Amino acid sequence: MPAVPSWVIDPVWDQFEALVPEIIDTHPLGCHNPRIPDRVVFGKLVQVLVVGVSYAKIADSTCSATTIRTRRDEWITAGVFTRLEQLALTAYDQVVGLDLENVTVDGCLVKAPCRGQAAGRSPVDRGKLGTKRSLLVDGAGIPLGCVSAGANRNDSPLLRPTLEHLARFDECLGVGLPEQITVHLDAGYDSAKTRDLLDELGCHGVISTKGSPLQAGKRWVIERTNSWHNRGFKKLAICTERPTRVIDAFIALANTIIITRRLIHTAWTTHRWHTRPPRRP
Repeated sequence: MPAVPSWVIDPVWDQFEALVPEIIDTHPLGCHNPRIPDRVVFGKLVQVLVVGVSYAKIADSTCSATTIRTRRDEWITAGVFTRLEQLALTAYDQVVGLDLENVTVDGCLVKAPCRGQAAGRSPVDRGKLGTKRSLLVDGAGIPLGCVSAGANRNDSPLLRPTLEHLARFDECLGVGLPEQITVHLDAGYDSAKTRDLLDELGCHGVISTKGSPLQAGKRWVIERTNSWHNRGFKKLAICTERPTRVIDAFIALANTIIITRRLIHTAWTTHRWHTRPPRRP
């Protein structure tokens, strides 16, 4: 069984392939070993992301672990994963529409047993090493951006860099931002510093009050998205990568898969195309 259904991963690969930079052969004699196809390496990376095992466990006679890591780093340097996520968001906004008037930010703690640049002592796991993902989603739970940091970092200082991902809709995607943006936050952000930041950015804040009973409101969508990350992609649930840029690349790839799946699920009842699944996914 494939790691991700073909009706989701095939359109992702088609766009990914278009973003991969052209390979320039610099060998003086042109007699080096044949290059492993990008499609094979991409499939291995998706398996690593979904299953969460080491590269050596995924490697086989078709592709070695060294080739997977080398090709991964090449694509990260070329910015392929970031642009892929941006294009997925643009497609979703054009077909379905992003709800940017109501956004939610929250942090999610996961284990990081291999240390790394985004690892810190977790306050909820007996001081073991962990990573925090500060996630930004729209009103329907579509992931808009994420910031990786150590588990010992508080949510409040990560709010600014997380909300800065909204700038991509003006600078890169050309979607544009609504005049009024409401940011929904839990009680961990209940402070004067957070309110001053929201005023500075021109956003309206709906913040749960500390000491009050559970106030879910419209924040439940981000809990669902965190569940999609942790239950659907084991590499994100137990972060074994050390460089932050690799972690961010896997998060961008996971976000692209989530966005594509939601796009197909929603568009199934409103659009028709020749590769549409026979039944609603």
